[in-house]
Amino acid sequence: MNSSRRAGSLGAGLVLLGLGVGLVAGAVATVGSRITRVARSVVTPAKAVADLEILGVDTRAQTITLSRTPDTELAGRYGLFSNGEQSYLKLGAVLRADGASVTRKLLTQIGAGEDIGRWGRFSGWYFVSPDELHLPYDDVPIPTPVGPAPAWLVRAEGSDTWAIVVHGRGGTRSEGLRAVPLLRDAGVTSLLVSYRADGVAPDGPSGLQGLGTTEWPDVEAAIEYALANGAARVLLMGWSMGGAIAMQALVNSAYRERIAGAILESPVVDWRDVLGFQATQMRVPQAAARATLGLLETPWAARAVRVGDGIRFDDLDMVARADELSEPILILHSDDDGYVPVGPSRALAEARPDIVTMPRFTGARHTKIWNHDEKAWTAAIRDWLAARGLAR
Repeated sequence: MNSSRRAGSLGAGLVLLGLGVGLVAGAVATVGSRITRVARSVVTPAKAVADLEILGVDTRAQTITLSRTPDTELAGRYGLFSNGEQSYLKLGAVLRADGASVTRKLLTQIGAGEDIGRWGRFSGWYFVSPDELHLPYDDVPIPTPVGPAPAWLVRAEGSDTWAIVVHGRGGTRSEGLRAVPLLRDAGVTSLLVSYRADGVAPDGPSGLQGLGTTEWPDVEAAIEYALANGAARVLLMGWSMGGAIAMQALVNSAYRERIAGAILESPVVDWRDVLGFQATQMRVPQAAARATLGLLETPWAARAVRVGDGIRFDDLDMVARADELSEPILILHSDDDGYVPVGPSRALAEARPDIVTMPRFTGARHTKIWNHDEKAWTAAIRDWLAARGLAR
C-alpha cells in the first residue's frame, strides 16, 4: 500500500489527546456505556484527525500560516499532512507568530493555484518514504505470528549490528526514518518494522491493540529475521508506544543475549501514568479514569465489552519491573513532551543508573526531539553507541 497514504496515521501523542477527549465524554456520563466506549478507544487502532487549520499560503514567498498550537510554534523542521492525508508538506523555521497564528517557511514547493485544503495535521515524521533519504533499501516481509508484516531494510555496509526500529501507536514505519541516516553512518543496519493492527501489518485475532503486550512477538520475529540474515547483535529502537513494545521484548525475548541495548524516544514506560495524565489534562475525574483502566485489565469484563482479553498494566509498568532489565538503555524524552509525561522515564533512569542513560531535553514536544534539536539528538545517540562499542 502507498506509504504516503499510510503515513497519515495519527501519531501516538495525538492519539492520547483523542483518548482524553473520550475520557471527558465518559466523565460527564452517568452510565457505564460511556466508560465502555472509552475503554474501546484505548485498544482500537487510531485514525488520523486533521485538527489544524491552514490559514493561508503565500506561493511567492513560499510560506504557510497555521493556527497556533504548542506544536506549530516550535522551532525546527516538521511536516504537515493535508487534503485528507493525500498531501505532505515539509515545514521549516517559524518566521512570525501572533496569539492566534504561526507563519513558517515552506520547504516543499507550492505552486500558484495549488489547493492544499483548509485543514491539516502537524507531524514530526518529516520523511514519509525511504526514497526521500536517497539511500538503497529493500522492502522485506517479516514472518510474524499473525502473517507477513512489511518492513524497510536499510543496510550499512559491512554491518553485523542491526537496529529494529518500532513506531508508536497510530504511526507507521515512516516515524523512524529520521534515525536511519545517523544509524547508517554509525555502521548500524536499520530494519523499520510494522506490527499487528497498525494499518500496514496484518491484524491480530481480535483486530485490537495491546499497548505492547500483544505486539512484542512481532518484534521478536524481526529479531529472528535479523539474526538469520547477517546480524550478530541487535538494537531495539522504539518511539512512544514503540518504546513500550521494545521494553516488552527486552524482558520477554528468547534472544536477550543477542540484544545489545535499546534506544527509547519519548517512550511509554508506564501506561497507567500516561492515561492518568491525559485524564488530568482534560479535567476528567480520576474515578472515571480508574474505572476505564479497571475495565481494561479485568479479563472477564474486557471480553464482555469486546475490548479483548484484558491488558495487564502491571506487565507494562517498567519502573516496577526495572530489576528485570539488563541491557543498556538510552532514553530520549523531553521535559516538555506534553502527551507522555517524562516522570516514569526519569524514575526508570533513577532505578537503574547502572544501565540507563538519560540526557536532558527541553522544549521539544512528543517524539519531536529530532525536529527541535537534531544536533543534540544525534550527538546523544552517537555518543551512546560509541561508548558501548556499537558505532564504527
